[in-house]
Amino acid sequence: MMGPSLLTFAIAFVVSLAVAVPVRRLALRFGMVDLPGPRKIHLEPVPLLGGISIYTAVILALLVLNRGEPLRPIAGIIAAATLLLLIGTLDDWGLLHHQLKLFLGFPIAGLILLASGTRAQVFSSRLPGRFGTIADAILTVFWITAITASFSILDYMDGLCAGIAAIASLFIATLAILNSQVLVASLAAAVVGAALGYLRWNFSPAKMFMGDGGAMFLGFLVAAMALKLRISAASQTAAWLVPVLIVGVPILDTALVSVSRLGRGLIPFTSPGKDHTGHRLANCGIGTRGSVLLMYAAGAGFGGLAVVCVRLAPGQIARLGALLVLALCGAIAVLEYLPFERQGTKAKQLSTHPTPPESAT
Repeated sequence: MMGPSLLTFAIAFVVSLAVAVPVRRLALRFGMVDLPGPRKIHLEPVPLLGGISIYTAVILALLVLNRGEPLRPIAGIIAAATLLLLIGTLDDWGLLHHQLKLFLGFPIAGLILLASGTRAQVFSSRLPGRFGTIADAILTVFWITAITASFSILDYMDGLCAGIAAIASLFIATLAILNSQVLVASLAAAVVGAALGYLRWNFSPAKMFMGDGGAMFLGFLVAAMALKLRISAASQTAAWLVPVLIVGVPILDTALVSVSRLGRGLIPFTSPGKDHTGHRLANCGIGTRGSVLLMYAAGAGFGGLAVVCVRLAPGQIARLGALLVLALCGAIAVLEYLPFERQGTKAKQLSTHPTPPESAT
């Protein structure tokens, strides 16, 4: 199984590197750029549409690997991911209200996934009859919406979203290979290759941004692949804890800004600001690159825990879960005390330096 996955990775990596060049020129030609602003780190306009190069790399790698044969087992994932790329790109153009993706686009993608046969399997074995199936369907849509949204708002620092997606996909590929899931492993390997190839253009200082289209595309793929994993574990609880651990960094970041903004009387997804995990870490003196690398390390740590917990007994899983909840609460408490730019300060800056409307993050 390693051979096809490595080939898929290599193809996606090369294509992502190459396609980024014409895509960047296209973005500049049509004025698809992200302008500097009070809540932005960059000081010059940066081309968008990087998500198109990531998408092209993933799809071409899969088609080459399968020699053009239909990818039926993952067709629903690809269809929903394509829809979100289109919605996100329209949002980047300013043609859609940014809340439409959260309340319409993400749930629709979840429903497409359900229709294709991919769903969470948490309640089916615990609740009688159709109750378990319905509960799992609701959980599936919630999971897709929450994780895709988390990756969407994670795209606030050069290289952060693409790097975290690559790390999460690497651990998904590893677990899929260990459990003989060929197509999931291939899809995950393609995402790793495409994201790493794109990082050549996106790591600080970024020469291109993926835009909402790319962030939503990557976030959905990671969320869907995590659901698609079928793990042979010593504990049933590990089967649903593994996906949560794999996306631990986006969950932590979203939880932090949600708790912090609610505590300041703000609505989390409509009050953008420089109060994310990466912003706070960077303000401690390690800078943008140091902050992103530290979050990469956290992503690798979460992924390592996911691999380890597959082998843990039920009692050990319960203790690990309790420790993780305590660690999450502790991390949020510590991060809340780190310096960050409050939205009140941002509002004053906006009054003297207006910028075009942007999606909330």
